Amino acid sequence: MNTTNPSHTSHVAASPGSVRMPVLFIPHGAGSCFFMDWSPAHTWDRMAAFLKGIAHTLPATPRAIVLISGHWLEPDFCVTGNPKPSLIYDYGGFPAHTYQLTYPAPGEPALAQHIATLLTQEGVAAGVDPKRGFDHGVFIPLKLVFPKAEIPVVQLSLRADLDPAAHIRAGRALASLRDEGVLIVGSGMSFHNMRGYGDPRYTPVSAAFDAWLSAAITHLGSVLDGRARSGGCTACGVHQRCPGYVSSRLGGHGGGGGTSG
Repeated sequence: MNTTNPSHTSHVAASPGSVRMPVLFIPHGAGSCFFMDWSPAHTWDRMAAFLKGIAHTLPATPRAIVLISGHWLEPDFCVTGNPKPSLIYDYGGFPAHTYQLTYPAPGEPALAQHIATLLTQEGVAAGVDPKRGFDHGVFIPLKLVFPKAEIPVVQLSLRADLDPAAHIRAGRALASLRDEGVLIVGSGMSFHNMRGYGDPRYTPVSAAFDAWLSAAITHLGSVLDGRARSGGCTACGVHQRCPGYVSSRLGGHGGGGGTSG
């Protein structure tokens, strides 16, 4: 994740070739957690503060956002091409008002088609869905990161087989977008055993998995043979096929060569 000093923030909108945008992997909590009462009351405050601070770390305001959510899987990669995406409230058991949340960011069909073309040119099958809206992996964190909802957003699915090599190739195909003023964001939770969230007994296994994940993303070889190295993952009570985890891999390798710098 980008950790640039907020004092160095530029509020100039990024234009193609003017600045290279970073690649981010961000959490989106649990359902609508940031927009409701919780017990204990401050459970999600630190995560919310982190999300609210992201915009100030960017070198410029993105001209558009490509967000990969762990909550959308398709047989082949798919991009939202809806110019006015609706919201998909894909969580259950939350207060009624959380199903009235809004995030009216526009889509960008031309960018969606461009992404599908980049993926196809890389030898990765991809298409555009002209009707799909944004799931909560998109609108929940972006309500905090960019609350004005003025920046065009397109969502990219994961591939249902969660194949590591395919997602790395997809990430590489998207790398050039960074030089076009586009912010690439992976949205999910690397540690997704929500029953263990906030339980100190899970801190050691969470830290072990975080170290394994960082090493895997940094070194392509360990990602590609990840099935043989997934002990750190299963120890956390999650597993290698966790979509939130795979979205970090796709987003991370959107940096090109395994870097998000």
